[in-house]
Amino acid sequence: MDKIVIKGGKKLKGVVAVSGSKNATLPVIAAAILGSSPSTIKNIPLVRDIRTMAKLIGLLGAKSEIKEHTLTIDPAGIKNYEAPYELVKTMRASIYVLGPLLTKYGYAKVSLPGGCAIGARPINLHLMGMKKMGAKIEIAHGFVKATAKKLKGARIVFDKVSVGATINVMLAAVLADGETRLDNVAKEPDVVGAVEFLKLMGAQITGEGTDVITIKGVKKLHGVKDFSVMPDRIEAATLISAAVMTKGAVKITHLIPAQLALFLEKIKEAGVKIKTDKNSVTVFPYKGKLKATDIITAPYPGFPTDVQAQWMALMTLAKGEAVIKEEIWENRFMHVMELTRMGSDIRVDGNMAIIKGVNKLSAANVMASDLRAGAALIIAALAADGVSEVHRIYHIERGYEGLDKKLKSIGANIYIEKDGN
Repeated sequence: MDKIVIKGGKKLKGVVAVSGSKNATLPVIAAAILGSSPSTIKNIPLVRDIRTMAKLIGLLGAKSEIKEHTLTIDPAGIKNYEAPYELVKTMRASIYVLGPLLTKYGYAKVSLPGGCAIGARPINLHLMGMKKMGAKIEIAHGFVKATAKKLKGARIVFDKVSVGATINVMLAAVLADGETRLDNVAKEPDVVGAVEFLKLMGAQITGEGTDVITIKGVKKLHGVKDFSVMPDRIEAATLISAAVMTKGAVKITHLIPAQLALFLEKIKEAGVKIKTDKNSVTVFPYKGKLKATDIITAPYPGFPTDVQAQWMALMTLAKGEAVIKEEIWENRFMHVMELTRMGSDIRVDGNMAIIKGVNKLSAANVMASDLRAGAALIIAALAADGVSEVHRIYHIERGYEGLDKKLKSIGANIYIEKDGN
């Protein structure tokens, strides 16, 4: 399998731009199914998950075309309402087609999802919401089969904040009869972006970005001619972390700093000087060591679970002892063993990781267990003595567009070695 090879020890320097958000693009692709005409989505990241989602809606019968960073979707030909295991197993967000297919066509059969191995991620909240709106749900042979002559508006209270459930139930509600109220919803920018797209399609939605979203069902939605996906806040945090890890001087552009408010505060708390502008963050070199700084992951606007692994990499070289408490996923410390191979001092106690900073990291061959773990290993390797190899990079390619090229453009000694070379 392909691997990323990194020679550590180089301080990053320069300017690097952030790509469009994978997590914001995926629900928009699913939403495009609801339209009566084609949609054009710009600023998409050219990553594996986006291509997988485009292939999935193609199997349903929609026409899709990717040109550079623009995706055009025409849902007119959809006549198949089944999302097969072969695609859904590789990407959890495939479940997003459930809501649109059910509400528009009255039927959907979707394989139970897969994706990163970061713990159990049941779809019970998705199904609960659709049942509340009158859907009949059956689970058998690894598939969810949902049927409904016409969904009806309902009040739905989520007992846990879930980005996926918020989006999927919202996608189902936009064509339902009557009003649907969703309580205890996710506030993530991905949700707000999906609502923005749905409103352009003609949906009637209020409350996005708050605890309660209200949807008044409409008879029909149309396509959107020109929609641009927001920048990827997780990629932005990853690039900022890489700059900090190497004591670099880097300006990260094409991002929305307000979406990373708590992360940036923690960066400053750790002793790093940064400058924030409207669409950029500049990281300045610092002397000495980072200050050990604790974090607790939480739903937005809390500290993102998708940046937890990158933060752990930073803390391996901090002065003192930092505690990371993972409150979102129960199995998201799989990168600990790999960071330990590089000389870090980390112990895990339940959902807490205690990181005692060391003087230096040493290069090693390591393996990415999931998307964000892979990013953390790259960050650690940038500061390690010697040459590291990061294997199973298909995880990284699911969500980062050309991360190796971006890091190389600001001074990293990094390249991808293809299998067999």
